[in-house]
Amino acid sequence: MTVLVLGASGKTGRLVVEQLLAQKVSVHVVVRSADDFHALISDHIPNIHQLIITEASILNLSVQELNELVSGCSAVISCLGHNMSFKGIYGQPRRLVTDSVKRTCQAIKHTANSHFPVKYILMNTTGNRNIKAGEKISLAQKVTIWLIRQLIPPHADNEAAAEYLQAHFGEANENVEWSVVRPDSLIDEVDYSEYDIYPSPIRSAIFDAGITSRINVAHFMTALVTDSALWAQWKTKMPVIYNSVN
Repeated sequence: MTVLVLGASGKTGRLVVEQLLAQKVSVHVVVRSADDFHALISDHIPNIHQLIITEASILNLSVQELNELVSGCSAVISCLGHNMSFKGIYGQPRRLVTDSVKRTCQAIKHTANSHFPVKYILMNTTGNRNIKAGEKISLAQKVTIWLIRQLIPPHADNEAAAEYLQAHFGEANENVEWSVVRPDSLIDEVDYSEYDIYPSPIRSAIFDAGITSRINVAHFMTALVTDSALWAQWKTKMPVIYNSVN
């Protein structure tokens, strides 16, 4: 089994890589600098020999290069996001997440074995409402999210990426099966802890946000790859993950 991880140099992405390797899963990452990536990950990662690194920007790869990249992969995990700097929020590319999802999904459609659909796991946010599932939010939250959408382009990018998967890959799709994982306010913890998964948010992402540790997100997304029963439960859904409250 080989898993392609996008956004592997981010705080959550690098934890996904470590979790996958710990499960003896071969991992292929696309990063701008192999040296910088090696400096970020732990020196004691097990099965490091199963890590393949491609130096590139995912949006600059040719169609042929993308096809070769996804060929043979059982799953793609995208932890891509925008840097929380002025340039990262308002600069180019504005649609990093959405365009990456579209391009990699198109590559999967050209290369995948229809008998074994590729799992596509997208890290998103609880601020993205699953309208198709009938999720309701207050008027105040609607107004606030509308303002965020207008003022902070990455939010609209996250919404569009999830909408693309929903619109193009349903339950019976032969090439791609997907799950959009929605953590709440992200925090850093050393080890994973107990966490809870819900089909929809149980609290307001704006006015009563919960917390989710990045390593718990990585643990859950890794489990979606390796646990077929868990995948059957959450494919074509947008599960919400919170740290358990003790």
